[in-house]
Amino acid sequence: MSDNIVMGVDIGGTGIKGAPVDVEKGMLTDERFRLLTPSPANPTNVSDVVAQVVEHFDWKGPVGATFPAVVKNGVTMTAANVNSKWVGTDAEKVLSERLGSPTTVLNDADAAGIAEMRFGAGRDRKGVVLMITLGTGIGCGMFHDGVLIPNTELGHIEIDGKDAELMAADSARERKGLSWKKYAERVEKYLRRLDALLWPDLIILGGGASKKADKLLPHVDVRPEVVAATLLNEAGIVGAAIAAAEGRA
Repeated sequence: MSDNIVMGVDIGGTGIKGAPVDVEKGMLTDERFRLLTPSPANPTNVSDVVAQVVEHFDWKGPVGATFPAVVKNGVTMTAANVNSKWVGTDAEKVLSERLGSPTTVLNDADAAGIAEMRFGAGRDRKGVVLMITLGTGIGCGMFHDGVLIPNTELGHIEIDGKDAELMAADSARERKGLSWKKYAERVEKYLRRLDALLWPDLIILGGGASKKADKLLPHVDVRPEVVAATLLNEAGIVGAAIAAAEGRA
């Protein structure tokens, strides 16, 4: 196996998916494999599913894994869309022991942003760039002149007295049965709040909703440029692999 190939795993509130990644090209080297996130999504159950994903590729070697939480030095500090037992857990130790391979863990939106800044819509972009993932929740990765500012949990800012992701995550669209135009109104309101706080130069939309960007973006009108993630919903896998190859972000 080439030194350029590293396993990336994207742990989400709904699904856990992964694939080997060529970290020099930013491309999956095999078709990604996805399993449902277990319930309850506690450390033991999630680790078992991650192991199934990794074993699907008969992988032996370093692994990078995203996680939908604040991650400090491999420890998961929050757990908005997974079991609360993850709070304060050394996720890197748990996964490394379960997989039998050194595992690097980082925030999911940070990982997606790393991939997009390296190989996708944020490549060579200066200024403030926000990577916003719209999926089960809302993830946020922030970059200044290409440098990551980790663990910016701006998916949880308050809008109209509620956690923003309850209003504008892709899961809210599905739960409420919203049309793309109606959902775009919610996304636009969220992005306008981010713009008022941060004045970004570019916003990249990723996560599950990015697969339908052609239905969403025409209805979103905000000051900064807004584009779909080039790597779509594979950005987290690619970014996780990069983090494992180069050391934690």
